[in-house]
Amino acid sequence: MKHFIYAFVTFALLATLSSCRKDLEFSPSTGNLEFSKDTVYLDTVFTNIGSSTYTLKVYNRSSDDISIPTIRLARGEDSEYRLNVDGMPGKSFQNVEILAKDSMFVFIETTIDIDNLPNIDGEFLYTDKIEFDSGANSQDVDLVTLVKDAVFIYPDRDNTTGIIETLTLNIGGEQVETDIQGRYLMSDEFTFTNERPYVIYGYAAVPNGEILTVEAGARVHFHANSGILVSEGASLQVNGDYSDDQELLENEVIFEGDRLEPAFSDVPGQWGTIWLFEGSVNNIINYATIKNAGVGILSDGEPDETNAKLTITNSQIYNSSNFGILGRNTSITGENVVINNSGQSSFAGTLGGKYNFTHCTIANYWRNSFRQFPALLLNNFTETPEATIIADLTEANFNNCIIYGNDNPELILDELNDNSNPVLFEFKFTNCLIRFSDPNNNFTDDNYDFDNTALYEANIFNEDPDFMDTENNKLIIGENSGAVEIGNPIFVNGTTQFDILREPRPTSPNPDSGAYQHIMF
Repeated sequence: MKHFIYAFVTFALLATLSSCRKDLEFSPSTGNLEFSKDTVYLDTVFTNIGSSTYTLKVYNRSSDDISIPTIRLARGEDSEYRLNVDGMPGKSFQNVEILAKDSMFVFIETTIDIDNLPNIDGEFLYTDKIEFDSGANSQDVDLVTLVKDAVFIYPDRDNTTGIIETLTLNIGGEQVETDIQGRYLMSDEFTFTNERPYVIYGYAAVPNGEILTVEAGARVHFHANSGILVSEGASLQVNGDYSDDQELLENEVIFEGDRLEPAFSDVPGQWGTIWLFEGSVNNIINYATIKNAGVGILSDGEPDETNAKLTITNSQIYNSSNFGILGRNTSITGENVVINNSGQSSFAGTLGGKYNFTHCTIANYWRNSFRQFPALLLNNFTETPEATIIADLTEANFNNCIIYGNDNPELILDELNDNSNPVLFEFKFTNCLIRFSDPNNNFTDDNYDFDNTALYEANIFNEDPDFMDTENNKLIIGENSGAVEIGNPIFVNGTTQFDILREPRPTSPNPDSGAYQHIMF
């Protein structure tokens, strides 16, 4: 009986509460909405490339449930902006409800064809408004986007099958069809100027016997899985110059991804690589910034060239998801080069080769994930499914360099010996600051005999390099750096008479090691 009475009372109470409940009543808005921002800047986009999605939050601070009669773009259906209001896509909305003391999201995107805009001389500021209600209750939020014109380079697509053009490459003397999406540059594309940015989809390949010249101040942007491929007999010449403004880098050549929004400015792995294919020759890079690639530069072959396959000077490579520079049985000369923030090694010379680096800063302060390789890796082999291939490391000289990072050790010399096929493994580090300590005696072979002056001479180990800001790739050294005045003046000549910022390097007292002369922070 008690259970019956309890159930009856509970039912009666619920019925009473239910009978007292009124349906939600929404009052028209009165122009008192609040917004998370009064202007939404969609940053900079290239023509015909979609923006990121931006968010506006709309608040109802009142104690009433309200209904906004209209939300719309001022340019109407002709607007280049797209909205999503509380989950509904469109450009105009009616009777949008917000509960008391609640809020809603408005998501905003755009894709703009600059050819549809007035005379723009390379860029145009496109604007619109989101209008909330009308008449006396009208409120609005401005939308602003800078649209840049560009030179677009992309492979053909078959309209019937949708198949994208791929490259045919000379590999081992044979023409091989690959699955690398891209096309060969045409004769009127062999010079990249600074007049307009370049946006590359797939791989832009330099044909046999041709030179791709990139002029000072040029900006080259790559879509995902894209890059430059310098084929057999071809060359890349990047002719950047020193920039007085080290923020704008007005004369430097910059290679980066095609997403211009600030959120993408330092995201690794946005594009592929600059690939110096086997057989390419006389590749020269001066005053370039290469950022946010998978591999900044990939150089294959020509280990015995009299002139290095790649000569890179006064250049910076940052935020590579794998390697800053990856050499595979190749020849590279580097002077005043700075590499940092790489998912594997900042510099890796693999399968032997010939490498000469002077006054370079090879650092790795990668924080995005675990990395298994040091800042600098040298080896003389590669593993394939069929066999292990071994080759000569004929030279690997690092003079007046800094080799450092947030791991330890930051130098690995991975030599594979084959008694039936002996190969060279020649290297030397001179007047360098190196991070290397081995408390557990894991590195005991002769390559780590730091007292052997044939391999190591006048180096300093594990002293703080006193970098300015490793997280933001500012690797200028301070007056307390362990690299101050440890360099050998004999290596100060030609390019290295000045540091990467064109500060003179002294020969007395000794120069600093690394790409920068120290300053007072």
